[in-house]
Amino acid sequence: MPTLFPLLSLLLLLSLPSSSAFEYADALHKSILFFEGQRSGKLPPTQRLQWRGNSGLSDGSSANVDLVGGYYDGGDNVKFGLPMAFTITMLAWSVIEFGDRMAGEKDYAVAAVRWGSDYLLKAATVSPNALYVQVADPNADHRCWERPEDMDTPRNIYKVTNQNPGSDVAAETAAALAAASIVFQHSDPRTRPDFCKLPKKFRGSYSDSLSSVVCPFYCSYSGYQDELLWGAAWLQRASGNATYMSYIQSNGHVLGAEDDDFSFSWDDKRVGTKVLLSKAFLEQKIAGLQLYKVHTDNYICSLVPGSSGFQAQYTPGGLLYRETGSNLQYVTSTAFLLLTYSKYLTSSGGYTNCGSATVSASNLISLAKKQVDYILGENPAKISYMVGFGSKYPLHVHHRGSSIPSTRALPGHVSCNDGFQYLHSSSPNPNVLIGAIVGGPDSSDGFADDRANYQQSEPTTYINAPMVGALAFFAGAATA
Repeated sequence: MPTLFPLLSLLLLLSLPSSSAFEYADALHKSILFFEGQRSGKLPPTQRLQWRGNSGLSDGSSANVDLVGGYYDGGDNVKFGLPMAFTITMLAWSVIEFGDRMAGEKDYAVAAVRWGSDYLLKAATVSPNALYVQVADPNADHRCWERPEDMDTPRNIYKVTNQNPGSDVAAETAAALAAASIVFQHSDPRTRPDFCKLPKKFRGSYSDSLSSVVCPFYCSYSGYQDELLWGAAWLQRASGNATYMSYIQSNGHVLGAEDDDFSFSWDDKRVGTKVLLSKAFLEQKIAGLQLYKVHTDNYICSLVPGSSGFQAQYTPGGLLYRETGSNLQYVTSTAFLLLTYSKYLTSSGGYTNCGSATVSASNLISLAKKQVDYILGENPAKISYMVGFGSKYPLHVHHRGSSIPSTRALPGHVSCNDGFQYLHSSSPNPNVLIGAIVGGPDSSDGFADDRANYQQSEPTTYINAPMVGALAFFAGAATA
């Protein structure tokens, strides 16, 4: 075992205890509740956010298919397939790894997975040789500020086919349904791994096939290779089918297995895949997967200041910083991977070497906790970036349904242009989108609580989804 020789900066970042004691169970509850505010379709009797109503009830009707349901990605009324599928993959992964720490919230987390996976299953099976990947023209939608319950913008539907491929969104959908099948393995035979198909022919990016209706909103900037490997990893874990392991070992080198990448998001799955496949190496000693642990360790070391592989940027207040727009998506996904990898390391008695320093599972937990605590209020601004959590949180959230009075408070129709008065209003959102995590502060820890500043004030499902797992970890640790 290497000599333990922590660097000063590593000690400062990983070893000092946090001064805050947050109610992680309450934050977990709210992080899951947020998804009820993003629901599209006919709401169930169990709906808890009562200011929301039914919406998108005719989605798919223009092509005589049923595409009702699913989630709106953020503050608009579009159903984007790629980020929605990633959201479901991460929600399911959160339940798989940390569901035993969720206590009374687990059923709600499972329901959140089910709401999205039911929609994805329809989108994948409603027409042969086609996958429906989007509902609504985002360009038209973004020209209006309407409640989902009122929307009268075009609900165009978009699909990928053999002639117009979308390997990225198809593989992510396969990953989502495979992960969901693990969550539902004892309760729902409809979502089985054999429903999930990895696109092996007619490859291509959905960005090329659908162009301006997905770009620049959710272009597949990383290409589709990362999703193919990610999808195969989830299909293998869900099914145990040796065919998928053979595919991974035979094709990994051309699908990104040998790449070092330092962020994990709806677009780029390379790091997540490496962490996922590290589990098989650590626990089953599958020699062909050692490469994935090596690159996972490189990723971990990139986050540790003072280590030989350090590459990450942190704000003066200690927040991991990746980019201006919606930065907290990278923070929550990183915290989740740190905690998941710490679990895998603990189960195998392993550790990570970062140059001359040995980084243990407990070090990873400490690093993740600092990021989670920053989001919840341990930051220079002393603000919680989760709406409805703590005494100070964003009030002017970039979200159509939250910013316009509900149909109960204002029964009349709010038209496309009339809604903009609420976008530009200085008043707080009348409907509190409880649990929503907004885009977050800039590189100097600055934050403008401004509805028009969507880069900082818009919440998304893929910011929250990995945070569900991270909060479950700490909620469970607090009650252990």
